[in-house]
Parts: sequence; structure tokens; C-alpha cells
Amino acid sequence: MSEDNTIKIVGRKQLEGEVRISSSKNAAVALIPACVMGSDVITLFDVPHISDIAALKELLAELNIKVERNGDSLIVDPREIRNTVLESEAVGKLRASYYFMGALLGRYKKVKMKMPGGCDLGPRPINLHLKGFRALGAQVNYDDGFYTIEAPELVGTEIYLDIASVGATINIMMAAVFAKGRTVIENAAREPEIIDLSTMLNKMGADIRGAGTNSITINGVERLHGCMHEIIPDRIEAGTYIIIAAACAKQMRITNIIPQHLEALTMKLDEMGVNMEIGDDYIDVFESKGLKGIDIKTLPYPGLATDLQQPLTALMTQAVGVSKVRETIYKERFKHCAELNKMGAEIEVFDGSSIINGPTPLFGTEVRATDLRCGASLVIAGLIAKGETTINDAKYIYRGYDHIKDKLRALGAEIY
Repeated sequence: MSEDNTIKIVGRKQLEGEVRISSSKNAAVALIPACVMGSDVITLFDVPHISDIAALKELLAELNIKVERNGDSLIVDPREIRNTVLESEAVGKLRASYYFMGALLGRYKKVKMKMPGGCDLGPRPINLHLKGFRALGAQVNYDDGFYTIEAPELVGTEIYLDIASVGATINIMMAAVFAKGRTVIENAAREPEIIDLSTMLNKMGADIRGAGTNSITINGVERLHGCMHEIIPDRIEAGTYIIIAAACAKQMRITNIIPQHLEALTMKLDEMGVNMEIGDDYIDVFESKGLKGIDIKTLPYPGLATDLQQPLTALMTQAVGVSKVRETIYKERFKHCAELNKMGAEIEVFDGSSIINGPTPLFGTEVRATDLRCGASLVIAGLIAKGETTINDAKYIYRGYDHIKDKLRALGAEIY
């Protein structure tokens, strides 16, 4: 295993200092595919340095789109775009490659691409995306690992989502931008990343209203131009560092955040007994002892994010009493529990839930990141644990955390 695919942590170092949160991974992976819908240059500011962005750049190159990275900015020039079949390895590297379906279907009325990849979190069907495309007038065919989605024209309609899916909401919204007439998405997801995409598309000339509510209206337009857009801060990275601070910091300030996006988490941490002060765009976390066990349930935004369930579980191993997790988004998202148990945790896993008995001392050992947020939970456990922890398959961690080793070293962690 290459050194780049392994993270080693010597635990029990008390952290202190300030960490700046990068822009949102979950927003960026939708905003970048949306750039193919423009007829002129789009400049995205504060783009995170993560492997998912590198994979998206590969897919843009397949479409003959020029992409230039200039520091933290990404300059995307779609003026010479070619709508070719997306079949490279990059499609399989990340789940969000499916956003090219909505973007290219909207612009060209046809898209052909391989089945998208991403972290293995159990069943993650795209049936709601396809339902939306069909409602707009598209035909969907799946053959030999490829989706072909095409329509003579897309016509606005009313679409009800059986589940408030973020991916389906975004994909249907992008396809509907160029549809004839008005499209209304009911039971739409309300995540901040959807608002961010709507904001950028409206800057480009789209007519989208209601993003952030459960009813989004899209009035079709014929053309989108370029724009400049700054991506919102990453609420999941912010939540992860807040949990890290609660676990092992003397005092830590987490900056460049939108506290409103983190209310479900901070309310639960307050219930645990974490000592925090919340500012306009930062949170100060102070040393917190005698944390109490809590019960959590993952829900669509504004509920507790499923992406924070795994990092929170690592902290729960240090809380007094029994903590319970109920996962309602991805019911198989518990692979981190077996890895944490290797380190001394006492976690029982059931169908869609887990019980954590604490506090238990954690000890460094060799573990494996099975997915992105599992990797985050193991980093937190490694920072808490006595001795050295080796995390294999760290490639998953780099998919969503910008310069994680540098940021933690600057806070006093021993990580390499």
C-alpha cells in the first residue's frame, strides 16, 4: 500500500488553535457539472483541494472543456464543449458524476454515461433522478453498464419526489432549467448545497425560485451565460472539526462557517455537555470533560446530517453511559463500527442502528477507512487513542477533506 494511501496518528495530543473550513465538497461536486450548461466562462472561488474535484476535472476534459486551476479558484471554459460518452475511470470514482446526467440532458437533450461510482454505503438507487427525467419527457435506457437518457424536447411539469433526495432534486433542477415551460419539484430536498447551486444557476440566467424550501419552481430558459461564484463553506468538514475539538482540544476556533447550517449538530453536542461559544461565522470549542451519552437520529436537512453520524460515533465512545444511533438515510452506514471496535470501542450494530457503551479507552492499531466519513471517524478515534493508529485506504478521506493532515498538524496533532 502506498504511503499516500495511509495516515498514521500518534494520539492523546491536546489540540489548540484555529482552523479555517474549506468550501463545501457537496456543493462543489454539483456546481462543477453545472458549468457544462453555460455558454461562457464560469469562475468558481474557494474550490477545495480534494480528490473528487480532480475526478470532476477529468470528466470536464472528456467533454473538451478547458479547466484551469489558479490557487483556490477553478476557471471552467465550456465554449468548445462536445457531448461525448462519459466512460472513463473518473465516472466510477465519485457518486456525484451523476450530476452530468441532468446538466447534459438539459443542454443537449441527450446524455450517455457509465453507472456512477462513489463510497459503498449500501443501496443508493437513482430511480428518483430517472423518474424526474422521464416526467420531463426523456426516455431512459440502461444497457451493459451505460445509461442513455434522451428526449426530443424537455417539457416542464410537476414532479413529486417520494423521498426528499438531494441528488434527485439537483439533477431534476438542472435538467429543468432548459425545459419548455414551468417545472415544480414538490417534496424537494432543502440542503444548503441546493440553495448554492440555485444561486449560481440564477447568476447564469436561470429562473429558479424556492430553493431551500420543499417546493422549487423552475421556469425554463433558452440559454445560460457565464458567471463568478464563491462556494459556501463545508458544513460537514466544519462539523467534523467541531467534533475533533470536543474530543481532544484545549481550545479551538473553527472559522469560515455558517452556524445555521450546523444547528442540529451543535444542539446535540450541547446536550452531551460540550463547552462552546457560537459567533457569526465561527465556533469556539473549549475543553469539555464528563461528556454524557446521547441519542441521535439522522434526517434530511435541517435534521442531523448522515455524513456526521460516523464522526459523532467516535466521540460517543468517550461519553458516559449509553449512546444510540438511528440511521434513516443510509441504513448500512455502520462499517466504521467494526473498525472502532478494533481500537477498544464497545459498539453493537443492529439493522439501521447502533448502541455505543462508554466511555471506553481507545488504543492505536491498524484500521481501514471503508468510506469517506468512516475515515473521518477513524481520524478522530486516532487522535483520542493511546499509541499509534494506522489508517489504510486513506484515499477515501482525501475525497472530502482538504489538506486534513496540514490542518491537524497546525493544531498540534502528530499525524503523517
